[in-house]
Parts: sequence; C-alpha cells; structure tokens
Amino acid sequence: MAKRQHGVVSIRQLLGPLGYSRSSVKRGVETERLHPLYRGVYAVGHTDLSPHGRCLAAVLAAGPGALSSHYSAAWVWGLSSSSPSPFHVTVTTGRGPRLPVRLHRARNLTSADRRLREGIPVTSVARTLLDQAALVRQRDLRRLLKRAEELRVFDLAMVHDVIERNRGHRGARRLRAAIHGYEPPPFTRSEFESRFYEAVIAAGLPRPRVNFNVAGIELDLYWPEHRFAVELDLFETHGTRESFEEDRLRQEDLLLEGIAMTRVTGPRFARELDTVLTRLGRLLAERKR
Repeated sequence: MAKRQHGVVSIRQLLGPLGYSRSSVKRGVETERLHPLYRGVYAVGHTDLSPHGRCLAAVLAAGPGALSSHYSAAWVWGLSSSSPSPFHVTVTTGRGPRLPVRLHRARNLTSADRRLREGIPVTSVARTLLDQAALVRQRDLRRLLKRAEELRVFDLAMVHDVIERNRGHRGARRLRAAIHGYEPPPFTRSEFESRFYEAVIAAGLPRPRVNFNVAGIELDLYWPEHRFAVELDLFETHGTRESFEEDRLRQEDLLLEGIAMTRVTGPRFARELDTVLTRLGRLLAERKR
C-alpha cells in the first residue's frame, strides 16, 4: 500500500484494511517503521518522501473525501511545473482539521469533480481551472488552459458543466471569459467565407477576389491591386501539426511573391467583427501606399 501511495499510509488504512491495532501502530512509531507526518498519517520506513508523497499525506490528513485542489491540483495534473507549498486541499465536511496546509471548503462537489491522478485524490481538470480562475491573473489562467489542451486533458463540455453548477463561484465569470476562444464557431468554413465577404462589402472596403489562385496557392480573399490576402482559419480545419507546418510554409511562399497576408479566426470574427474590419481597412490602406 505504501508503494502505491508514494510511501504514506493513514491511520484509517492501518486500522481498517491492513488489520493493525492501535498498539501495533504505536510500536511501529516507536521502532521507527512508521514516521508521523500529520495526525493520523505516517511515512513508511523513511521520511525521504517525493513531493507527490507529501501532497497525498496532506490529503489523507484532511480526512475522508478530501481532494488535492487549486495550485496543488494544477501541479498534480501537470498544468503548472512547480510543486506548491503549502499544499492546497479541499474538504467537503464542516471545518476540517487544523493542518499546515491551505484548506478550502466546498459543499457542492459531485463525482464529476473527483479524480484519482498519480494515486492522489484530486479535483478534476475542469474544477481545478474553476478554482484557479478565482486566484490567478487572467493571462496565467490562459496558460493553464493552453497547457491542459496540450496535455489533452481539456474538455470544454466539462468546463461548461462545472461553471453552470457553480455560478456563484468567484472564478466562474473569469473562466467563462477565458474559454471564449475555445468555443466552436457557429458556422462552417463555407459559411465563414460567405459571411466574411459580406461583412467586408458592407463595411465599404475594396471588393476582394474569393478563392483566388496565386503562384499555385489558393487564397481565401485576395486584393490583387494591394497584393494582400486574408486567410480564414477554423481550428477544425487547421488543427493538426501537419497543417500547422504547411500554413507557415505557404505564408513564406507568399512573402517571396511579394504578397502580405493576415489571418482571421472564426472565434475572433464572431467576437470582435468591428475591430477585425477596422484593422483590415488600415492594413489595406498601408499596402496601397
């Protein structure tokens, strides 16, 4: 059990599944086979514990149902690189024991908020992001989201669920704002092209060519007299490593042909169309000069 649990056990485990008596636990302490870490939590054989062992010890000390959370959970999931000190633990019962850890209380945790990671009971990624949203700066929250996506542990539906279940949480509004760029666009690629073209014309900007071929490269929108192009990006059509590399090579090929290009993503089009069109007008004017 100690091997599975990074070298630590709790008094509940010793008296329960392991069949120890309280006197045998006491003898284990006296003979230094068990080393007290917190009340009711012991290191087995030695105290040279890994950070994961110390983190789990803090969770075990907080009692049944406790979870590693906040900064500690972000570290356990690999969303942040530094092991936090002191450890953060969330309990669902009343006050919780007095411990040299950061205790948080949450009465509304569900099974969806609980996970086991590296043998440590921990809040889910979605719940961790919600808790961290109340504590960190917005740019740091975006870094956590980016890292969760890189590790393939980000689930947009789960994040929406945790926000809806915790609307009064201090991090709910900030997390909702941070995930805006992860929302799927409300249109397909062909619809995106049509709507963007219509928006350009409605704004009084020069009329572009659509799906125009230059030097063997098909451009979404192209202004020949300005030698300027707009590439419309949806993650669903450019979300692979191969597409990422190809897109950069195409942009370099265009530069060699004397053609400048900018990219507009679906979420940005839906979120800030006026700004996109204003900046596009400035870019076209600069190219004309």
